[in-house]
Amino acid sequence: MDIVHALTNGFGVALQPINLLLVFLGCLVGTLIGVLPGIGPISGVALLVPLTFALKLPPESAIILLAGIYYGAMYGGSTTSILLNIPGETSSVVTTLDGNQMAKQGRAGPALAVAAWGSFIAGTLSVVGLMLLGPLLAKWAIRFGPAEYFALMIFGFSTLSALAGKNMAKALISTLLGLMLATVGQDPQSGISRYTFGLLQLEDGIDFLVVAIGLFAVSEVLVLLEEKTPNAVRTRVGRIYLSLKEFVFSLSSILRGSVLGFLIGVLPGAGASIASFVSYTLEKQLHGARGSFGQGDIRGVAAPESANNAAAGGAMIPLLTLGLPGSGTTAIMLGALVSLGVTPGPQMFQQHPAVVWGLIASMYVGNAMLLMLNLPLVGLFVRLLSVPRWFLLPSVLAVSFIGVYAVNNNPFDLLLMTIFGLMGYLMRKFDFPLAPVLLGLVLGYLMEINLRRAMAISNGDVSFLFSSPIAIGLWLLAGLSLLAPAILSRFVKREALGDDEI
Repeated sequence: MDIVHALTNGFGVALQPINLLLVFLGCLVGTLIGVLPGIGPISGVALLVPLTFALKLPPESAIILLAGIYYGAMYGGSTTSILLNIPGETSSVVTTLDGNQMAKQGRAGPALAVAAWGSFIAGTLSVVGLMLLGPLLAKWAIRFGPAEYFALMIFGFSTLSALAGKNMAKALISTLLGLMLATVGQDPQSGISRYTFGLLQLEDGIDFLVVAIGLFAVSEVLVLLEEKTPNAVRTRVGRIYLSLKEFVFSLSSILRGSVLGFLIGVLPGAGASIASFVSYTLEKQLHGARGSFGQGDIRGVAAPESANNAAAGGAMIPLLTLGLPGSGTTAIMLGALVSLGVTPGPQMFQQHPAVVWGLIASMYVGNAMLLMLNLPLVGLFVRLLSVPRWFLLPSVLAVSFIGVYAVNNNPFDLLLMTIFGLMGYLMRKFDFPLAPVLLGLVLGYLMEINLRRAMAISNGDVSFLFSSPIAIGLWLLAGLSLLAPAILSRFVKREALGDDEI
């Protein structure tokens, strides 16, 4: 009853006209930010933090606006991933694997629609989790130390089996390339330059977005330029709605992605990217040969899109209850709250109930707004597919270059993106999967820094990596994840033999 009473008061805050307007603006701007590659939720929230001070918004209104941008961007990133094979932001990389294949098959409408429904369901469930399980999960998440985070990264790498395609050896080479890229820049502990070749532009490392857009967007344009047919760029639009059969078919994937994404989002530093990778892997391993993942399976869109939206809600738990940012975006939101005189922490629910419950209530409203805002736009987004090739391909390149340049305002990033585009083109030609490169780049830095911290704490004792029940559990999950494809394929074969005998 206390929760119901507090939530009622929260809706009293969220439904004030000014806050309703801010929820709408946050969702709209967030969606546009997600659609434009290069900006992303972190940059979008950072750019609009000064606006909250300029308008002299109270803390509850400011956090409502910034949160709307955050989960709005989580949805918007799926649009260009599905239509143009350009990840709008890092957590949408996995969506390109099946989403873009669906677009090429004339099923862009259902892909965008399932992304919208998945985002709505996952966002709503994550808010319920934030409301009911927030303090409990925050106490659990704070137990994660370097050993547990290293085990989590290993579990993340076990998703490689789902991204490998037909050749595991080539996938391992791609992953190794990603790990090598993750080591470029200053050493995280000593500050010594590594593999920079004397270039100051590489001191801060290689930006994920530069690699992602180069490998996916630029290489996609180069591949399309090779095609001889003049209008081969996905001219079949198809229907722009999600059928009841497709919704029911993908519902279990949406629910699993929502739960998994929420739990991973609670962990400070894990983020939506890891949630989407792990969720996609889980679905591929569960369905095995019965799925068509990588070839346009709608569950390959539903699961990661649900996971990254749920992770955005989960990341609010350590922010509000512990004062720990669960992601880069919530780190900026933490700074904004502190500047407004609100210090998140264990007493946040008691000292600032209007901020906490106003935010929770606004997320219910915002997720409904996102659904109503984006479903009618599916038809408009799908029309991008009928744009003539002579206009589409230069536009994709222009958006890619503008997006990459907008991140750091660094012309050197454009050169790097072009190099990775050519590399991606060659990898496509020789059937090397692209996604494992990004997996290695995302997890490599986190894995290295947590391994070195664990070794420093234990004076080099490797057994420290297996010293807690959480770490052991994650190691076991990683082992099961690696063994699952073989076990499932054997089960499917046995099932097929049984069917033949019948």
